[in-house]
Amino acid sequence: MEIHQFATSLSYGDAISDEMLEIRKALRSQGYRSEIFIRFYEPRMARFIRDFREYKNFSSPDNVVIFHFSIGSPVSKMFFRIPDHRIMIYHNITPYEYFLDYHRILTRECYKGRLEIKLFKDKVALALGDSEFNRKELEAVGYPSTGILPLLLDFSKFDNAGDPAVDRIYDSDKFTLLFVGRVIPNKKFEDVIKTFYFYKKFFNSDSQLILAGDYRGMERYLASLLELVDRLELSDVHFTGHVEFAELCSFFRMSDVYLSMSEHEGFGVPLLESFYMGKPVIAFAAGAVEETMNSGGILLRWKNYFGTAALLDRLKKNESFRNKVISSQKKALEKYRSGSVSKILMDHIKKVVRQ
Repeated sequence: MEIHQFATSLSYGDAISDEMLEIRKALRSQGYRSEIFIRFYEPRMARFIRDFREYKNFSSPDNVVIFHFSIGSPVSKMFFRIPDHRIMIYHNITPYEYFLDYHRILTRECYKGRLEIKLFKDKVALALGDSEFNRKELEAVGYPSTGILPLLLDFSKFDNAGDPAVDRIYDSDKFTLLFVGRVIPNKKFEDVIKTFYFYKKFFNSDSQLILAGDYRGMERYLASLLELVDRLELSDVHFTGHVEFAELCSFFRMSDVYLSMSEHEGFGVPLLESFYMGKPVIAFAAGAVEETMNSGGILLRWKNYFGTAALLDRLKKNESFRNKVISSQKKALEKYRSGSVSKILMDHIKKVVRQ
C-alpha cells in the first residue's frame, strides 16, 4: 500500500502546505511510499512535488489518496475518478459574503466552492475536517462518514533565528501587539485596529501594532484599513505585507500579545504558534477558534474594543495573570503533539482500508 496526497497547490510558508509536508514526513517515517501530487507550486517547492497528471503511473486500488479540498480544480476531477481508497480533508471555505465589497472573483469562487463541497459526499470513503467546526459542516451537507484530523504541525521550526533586519526595524521598547494572517475581510483587521486605538490612547501611548500578512489581491480592503488608521489619527500601525519565515519568527519574538478578532477560522494556526512562542493570546471565539485554543489563552465572547484594551493593559501590568495565561497555553499545546496527530491519521487510514 502507498499513501499519497493530492492538492491544487503547494506554497511556501502556507499552513496547509506545511501540513502536507508534515503528513508526507510522518508517512515515510512509517515506511510508506508517499508523494504529493500538485497542479501549481512555488518554484522553491519544486523538490517536494510531482505533477498530478503523473498519478496514473501510481494509481492502484490498494493505495490510499488524501485530497486537500479546494475550490474547483482539475486535481479534484482526477481524484474522484481514481480507483484508490479516497480520503478528503476539508480546511473550510470562507463564506462569500465577506468578499462582496472587495473582490468579485473571490466572491464567486467561494460561493461556487460551498456548492461544490456538496457534490462529493458519495465519492469518498472518509471526509475529515481539521476541526470539529469543519467536520460539522461536512456532516451537515450529508457526508456519511466524517472525522477530525487536527493539523499536523512542526513547532520546532520556530526555534530558529529570526531576521536581523526585521529586529532592527521593528523591535523596540514599545509594547507590541501582533496579528498574523492574510489581509482579507473575514480576519477583521479593522477590529484589531480599533482595539489598538483605545489601548494606545487610554492605556499606553508607547505601543505599536504589527499586522503581518500578504495583501496582494486585496488592495481595496487594505485601502479601507489605511483610511481607518488615518481617520483615527493613529500612529505605529505597521502593515508588513508578505513575510518570509525568518521574518515571522522575529515578529513573534518581539510581540507582547497576540490579538485576533477574526470572524471566520476553520482552524487558526497562528494562535498555536503564539502559544508555542510563549505569547499570551486574546482571540474572538468565532468558527473553530475556541476548539483550536483548547482552553488556553483568553477567549472573547463578544467584541468590546475598550474592554479588550483594558484586558491588554492587565496582561502588561499583572505578571501573575500573564503567567497564568501562558501556562494555560502550554498545557493546551499537548493536544497537538506530532506523535498524537500521526496516530490519529493512521487510525483513519486503517479504517478506510478495512472498509
